[in-house]
Amino acid sequence: MEKNVDYASFAREIRRLSLILAHHARSSHSGGALSMADILAVLYSGVLRITPATVDDPDRDRFLLSKGHCCAALYAALAIRGFLDKDDLCRHYGDDGSVYFSHVSHHLNGVEMSSGSLGHGLPVACGIAVNGKVRHQSYNTYVLTGDGELDEGSCWEAILFAAQQQLSRLCLIVDYNQIQSLGNVKDICDLSPLADKFRAFNWHVEEIDGHHYDEIAAALAAFEAEQQRPTVIIAHTVKGKGVSYMEGQLLWHYRNPNDEQLKQALEELA
Repeated sequence: MEKNVDYASFAREIRRLSLILAHHARSSHSGGALSMADILAVLYSGVLRITPATVDDPDRDRFLLSKGHCCAALYAALAIRGFLDKDDLCRHYGDDGSVYFSHVSHHLNGVEMSSGSLGHGLPVACGIAVNGKVRHQSYNTYVLTGDGELDEGSCWEAILFAAQQQLSRLCLIVDYNQIQSLGNVKDICDLSPLADKFRAFNWHVEEIDGHHYDEIAAALAAFEAEQQRPTVIIAHTVKGKGVSYMEGQLLWHYRNPNDEQLKQALEELA
């Protein structure tokens, strides 16, 4: 992890850029992009052992964004860190024929897999982690899912499998903003008590404030120290975090900011 890194500034830039991208493309999912910005800021500040020069290194860490509809935040983090051309991204995100799809695309530098159809990221991450284990490689595999995504049975099959295989280099991060596409998670398919479910499945559990940088960093360090079991970090977050009129609002799962709303958001994130 980088020393003396300003996580807050990095996260603020992720949020600003992701909103600029959504405004340009008239694309959705701003709320879910903003809720995970702080997690991405810590991951891409030296936790992930990958750089623009090592994207093909067999020993690089792998990061998979399973909630691929929120790709604007990942693209923003990658652009800020030099994996992507920021100006090119801003000009062409979401355009017809562009490689900057509005769901995560593996055609982009630093992206491990295309995603968007939910429930796929964790099973794929398990396969990547098994590969590393049988080949005695030291890389870690991180996968970030949404909470509504855990409605998918494929996730729970993978959760069982990961524990059985003792995939201690696998870290699942749940962006637990408690709002999914059509309403509150508790009203659609209640996940609580989520931490207890993972403990029952024999995972190491860290439950944190997903906007508190020290807690995020400490949970990721605890994952590194775990030698026997996969780790889940349940990150309690706020949908639309950082923009007053978006916070906790289901509407921003789908809307993009108009000119006036973008101006206000960027002012709040200045």
